[in-house]
Amino acid sequence: MDYKKSEELICEVSDSVRDLLISKNRAYGDSALNPVAIFGSGDAIVSLTARIDDKLMRIKNKGINSDTEDTVSDLIGYLILLKVALSQQSQQ
Repeated sequence: MDYKKSEELICEVSDSVRDLLISKNRAYGDSALNPVAIFGSGDAIVSLTARIDDKLMRIKNKGINSDTEDTVSDLIGYLILLKVALSQQSQQ
């Protein structure tokens, strides 16, 4: 097995998701971790789990293919944000 090649791909993909997540976080004003709650009253964890449900439903309905590859990246990003929100909650 070529562990080195796999490790390089893991780094490449995770760096790409990290960069996308940071870019979106800046563009949306950190709304995922600090929701403004204009229409909804949930905290970050409630909001993130709702978004994760939406992404999972899209994958369930459409499958995983070239049309839903962005959904997989979004899902990874939301799971990272959920992990951050859970970490922040446990530190309070």
